[in-house]
This record gives sequence, structure tokens and C-alpha cells, in this order.
Amino acid sequence: MYLLGFDIGSSSVKVSLINTNSGNCEASVFYPKQEMKIIAKKPGLAEQEPEEWWKNAKMALAEVMTASMVPASEIKGIGISYQMHGLVAVDKNQKPLRPAIIWCDSRATGIGAKALAEIGNDQCLSHLLNSPGNFTASKLKWVKDNEPDIYSQIYKIMLPGDYIAMKLTGKINTTMSGLSEGMFWDFKEKKVAKFLLDYYGFDESLLPEIVPTFSVQGELSTEAAKELGLVAGIPISYRAGDQPNNALSLNVLNPGEIAATGGTSGVVYGISEEVKYDPLSRVNTFAHVNHTNDLNRLGILLCINGTGILNSWLNKQVGGGMVKYSEMDRIAADVPIGSEGLSIMPFGNGAERVLQNENPGAAVMNLNFNIHKAAHLYRAGQEGIAFAFKYGMDIMKSIGIDCKVIRAGKANMFFSSVFRETLATTTGAAIELFNTDGSVGAARGAGLGAGIYKDAKEAFATLKKVEVTEPDTKNQSKYDEAYGAWKEYLETIIAKK
Repeated sequence: MYLLGFDIGSSSVKVSLINTNSGNCEASVFYPKQEMKIIAKKPGLAEQEPEEWWKNAKMALAEVMTASMVPASEIKGIGISYQMHGLVAVDKNQKPLRPAIIWCDSRATGIGAKALAEIGNDQCLSHLLNSPGNFTASKLKWVKDNEPDIYSQIYKIMLPGDYIAMKLTGKINTTMSGLSEGMFWDFKEKKVAKFLLDYYGFDESLLPEIVPTFSVQGELSTEAAKELGLVAGIPISYRAGDQPNNALSLNVLNPGEIAATGGTSGVVYGISEEVKYDPLSRVNTFAHVNHTNDLNRLGILLCINGTGILNSWLNKQVGGGMVKYSEMDRIAADVPIGSEGLSIMPFGNGAERVLQNENPGAAVMNLNFNIHKAAHLYRAGQEGIAFAFKYGMDIMKSIGIDCKVIRAGKANMFFSSVFRETLATTTGAAIELFNTDGSVGAARGAGLGAGIYKDAKEAFATLKKVEVTEPDTKNQSKYDEAYGAWKEYLETIIAKK
């Protein structure tokens, strides 16, 4: 038997096929080979066409099936991971009414701030565990206010993963975890957050039916099976946002466990059984994949928008796109810790929640034309990303998430030894890397949801630790000094806003 996992990112769609008995990934493909287009008509906006996700999912799947040579009849479950906080609006014919407003779009920050002020801190934080912020509900309010003709045609609103599930099954539904990431879930009342719907003037009928995260949420339709070259009736049995799913893929399910990613954006995600929140909503609390109304499993999420995208920018603009990322890492490692005084602020990819939804932009600080070269920029970029993680993790610590070990897949920024060593040493946390990623995690989740695995222990029996980075205690003072200078620059920038 085999399981499929789809990971719907903003850069690409990745599809993996795993063998349920061995746990081996038989094939894994991402598409497109170049980054997907993000529509940005002006600064602060970020949109994508939902049909592009579907087209790329089909292309990636076709390559997976060809490479694996696994008969379609052997696939017994499909799981979906997806970019969080997006807004997809469809009409009664299940057609998108406009491009999706995706996670890094900043247009609704003012709407969320106004809602927090008028509804009140206590009400929002005690019920939503967050400010309404720049999340899906606030993005929908923007559409209501600015595109009333489109809003009047909306039949259902969805998250990106809900859209892909709809394309697979013809059914429109969502999960409690998904509603919580959009600010539609009331944790105190344990139901849809009607007070926020009423404030924004939304009818509850716009929201999809709620299904459990691990369950048969629908079956592959005859039409979709023909498009995909699969067999109708395969259960779609798991769905989660990319960060809860990344935690699942690393078997991070219980209080005190920590997962991280370092893709376009960077995330540290810790599990808590206590209902806690940051009073300034700089880190956010959502329902984890195994949260229920009877068992608290909450994900405390730190997001840094400007992570891998900064490394990519340096690769293209400094290296001309001709230097491999592994070579950038090697070159950066030859530069002293602290980049000889050069600091980079990685905040150039939209409003940053960790900075209270400010969008200060990226900055290069203390550049010296006589000292600094491309290698310094590479290292300062990677250090800046790690320092932004450290800054946010200190906030997480203030609400009870004290990180001693970070689990991550060996991918993206976690390939970089400079990034790993800087992050481990400044935070004091060992970094454990595993042989997994979001699409593989989604496939394992599908196995749990379809009842193929009896429990998480069986599902993750083949998860392997491949590398560990310990804090560099011999150079602790050098890292601390570099972080102190970086933080001082950041606080100067914040003070000017």
C-alpha cells in the first residue's frame, strides 16, 4: 500500500509517495522548477491564482507516478499540507472569484488592528488567543469593503488546502485547526467565533462544513481521478496548514516538543497543553493537528516572513544566481562570527507579526566598503535570519515555551551550517535534523486519518534522525556579541516607526 502527500506552498507544490510498510519515500517531486509567481500589484500585496496550485499539483503528481512506477490502485490515502492564512473565495460553481490573498499579504493589518481596539484585547485574546491581525478573517473583511461586487458572489471561503481538497473531491469543507488559523474559531466557546463574524458583518454560511483533521474528509471524485490519472474513491484523510503539518511530520505532537522550518518564511512551532497567548500577538496560538475540544494541544507559532527569501535574494542579486546555495554556505563559513560588524535585518517580505505587524523592510547595517565582500553579505544574511528566530523565541519563552531541542527536516535554511550553528548557539538549543518534509508528513497523516496506521508511534516508526548541531559553547561570547549588536540595530529601527 502507498500514501500520497501534497504540500501546497507559495513557491512550489511538492508531492511525495510513501510505502506504508517500509516508510520509504518512493518518489518526491516539486513543481514548478522555478518559483511560482506571486502577484504583487503594489507593495504589501501578495496573491496567487488557485488554479496554478492545482495545475502544479497535477504536474508534480504525474512525475511522481512515472518515477515510482507504483500502480494507482495501490494508493490508499491522500493528505494535504498547505500555506496558511490564505483566502480563497469561490462561487456556487466552485470557481474562484479572484486570486487568493496569501499569507504574506499585508493589506488587512489595519483592519485587524481596528477590530482588536474596538472589540477589546481581553475578548480577542481570551477567545481567539490572538489579535484578529492580518489573518484570513481580516482579509475577507478587506474584500467586503473594497470589492463588494465580488463579495456578494461568494458562496464559500476557504484556506488553500480546502481548495485543493475541493478540487480532489468536489466537496467543500475545512477543519477546526484551519478555522483557528483564520481567526474563525472561539477556543473559549469551542465553536465558530460568532462575535468576530458579527463584528465584520459575515454570515456564518460563508464558512465550510467542519471535518476532523484525521478523518475521511471526502473521496477522490471520478472527474478528479481522470485529471490525475488515479483511481476514484481514494480517501482524502488528512489536511493541515504547513506549520502544524511540519510539526506532525517531525512527530511533534505533545507538550514541550518544538519543530522548525526555514523555507521562504521561517517558523518555530512549540506544543502546549495550556491555553496561553502573547498579549501583543507577536507569536500566535492555533489549534494543533491533534487538538480537540476535550484535549488541549495548542501550537505556539513564531513566524519570520523574511527567511529563505532573503537567502534567495542574496543568491540572485549578489551572486547573480550563479552560486549554489551550498557554495554560499561554504563561503560564508570563512567569514568570522559576526560578519566583521555587518548586520542584516531580514524583514523585507511583508508585515512581521513578531514586530506587531510592522513592515520595516530589510536593512543592511554598518556596511564598510573597505572590509565587506559578498561572503560577508552571505554570512550576515544567514546570521540575521538566525537572530530573528532568537528574538522571537525569547518572546515564546515568556509564555512558557522554553526551547531545549529543535526538530527540523534537513531542507532549505537548515542545510546551512552557518545558520544552524548561529541558531543553536544563540538560543542554547540543540538542532536535530530528520529525513522528512511537509509532503511526506502529509502522506503519513493520511495514513493516520484513513486508519492504515493505528497510532502515531506506528506512523513515525521509520522517522530517522540524520544530524545534530549542538551549541558552540567555545564561541558563545562572539555569537552573543553579534546578536547584541543586531538587536540594538533592530530596536533602533522599531523606535523610528
